[in-house]
Amino acid sequence: MLPVFKNEPLTDFSKPAEQAAFSAALERVKSRLGANHPLVINGREIYRETTSATINPSRPQEVLGTFSKGTVDDANYAVESAYEAFKSWQHTPADERARYLLKAAAEMRRRKHEFSAIMVLEVGKSWVEADADTAEAIDFLDYYARQAMRLADQSHLLTMYAPEQLQLVNIPLGVGAVIAPWNFPLAIPTGMMSAALVSGNAVVFKPAELSPLVAWEMCQLFWRQGIPDGVLNFLSGSGSVVGARIVDHPLTRFISFTGSKEVGINIHESAAKVHPGQKWLKRTILEMGGKDAVLVDETADLEAAAVGIVQSAFGFQGQKCSAGSRAIIVREVYDQVVSRAVEIASKLQVGAPDAGLHIDMGPVVDQKSMGKIMNYIEVGTQEGQLLFGGSPVVTPEGGYFLQPTIFGGVDGRARIAQEEIFGPVLAIMPADNFEHALFLANDTEFGLTGALYSMRRDRLEVARREYHVGNLYFNRKCTGALVGVHPFGGFNMSGTDSKAGSPDYLMLFMQAKSIAERL
Repeated sequence: MLPVFKNEPLTDFSKPAEQAAFSAALERVKSRLGANHPLVINGREIYRETTSATINPSRPQEVLGTFSKGTVDDANYAVESAYEAFKSWQHTPADERARYLLKAAAEMRRRKHEFSAIMVLEVGKSWVEADADTAEAIDFLDYYARQAMRLADQSHLLTMYAPEQLQLVNIPLGVGAVIAPWNFPLAIPTGMMSAALVSGNAVVFKPAELSPLVAWEMCQLFWRQGIPDGVLNFLSGSGSVVGARIVDHPLTRFISFTGSKEVGINIHESAAKVHPGQKWLKRTILEMGGKDAVLVDETADLEAAAVGIVQSAFGFQGQKCSAGSRAIIVREVYDQVVSRAVEIASKLQVGAPDAGLHIDMGPVVDQKSMGKIMNYIEVGTQEGQLLFGGSPVVTPEGGYFLQPTIFGGVDGRARIAQEEIFGPVLAIMPADNFEHALFLANDTEFGLTGALYSMRRDRLEVARREYHVGNLYFNRKCTGALVGVHPFGGFNMSGTDSKAGSPDYLMLFMQAKSIAERL
């Protein structure tokens, strides 16, 4: 019998022993960097001559490892192998499948600083952000293991009917294409992949091209347990090549994707097409972008609001779909909140996060991302008042560092107020009153997260009804959802509102079968 699920505690880095343990993990990880990694299909390691490197964005000349680039033929082989493996894996009892997740969670917990250290190096997360990512990955494994056992047989929910013996079981869908993002390179792929596996599906997993190393380490947790060949296939490579093929393949039953709006729309369109030999309508589980807002009215705790604005905007350099990239502040307190937010942001330490716990903001993920963000900053100078930042931070190693950047006086329809920048850029908008602020918050194609700072109960109740986002927070920042506590997923162009970390998330990877036997 399992204990009740509890969220994995975050590391208390105020303890010198924890700081020393994390530093030691960084050194262990650094000592084994540089390896060449294969595809893993049907239990076979396959090395390709064409490879891509994963690099340290703090020091772009530092190669952390290389990964084989899969081909269309590799993608076909992976899907077909998964399809064959599914034929037996689907009949593995739910509690046996769950044990793979529980054992993986236990091993990740024992090595949590090592997983976090990889993210510090591979995507530039601060120690605190990386630790939270690893804790969330552990939570997904523990939580979904329990949910799988709960959902396997729901016959007890049926209405009794004396002439028949009744059963309601949830069965897996088939082969799933799991396409992961780079910004939560451990937690999100762990959640998507483990949800699919524990539900009885076989998986073709394509890691993000910018963060395959930590994903590889996660897959090792399952392969080392002896998960059957073909159940979990690792297919690194280009999204336009292997990603597109596993989406289109007629044996693919569902696609679980987290990433940009544009790619998510393309996947949704591609999945809607029925190919020759395809016997089902493909299911898409999509988590896309956000243009999330933090609202502050004149009754709010202004210090808490300013802190929440900065944390929401600049945690992990703003590279979160949940990032509070807009702040909407009632004019009566606009100047006070803005000046305090700028003051707090100005004290953030930017640098290579492996330098230590004191670094608040690492690099953005790559040169392409840095160029895109700088283009938006140039647009912002035409659309608002640059209050802070706006420039790269030059380092001898040439890392992709940017200052936290704040624009004030931004119009609600400005590009920097409407388009997802995915970087450390905050657009602040004045609002005439609470009603105007709420209008501005909803005036976007996205609907992922949002926050409201207010002490008025009537306004909180209006926001409950009318603030149209999948994750709404009152008097706290708009990032940091916890598994099982804050089911996560958004509306409109933020995706299919799949609600990761919720009691019914696994139902997206299963289908219900009703069975009745006449007595």
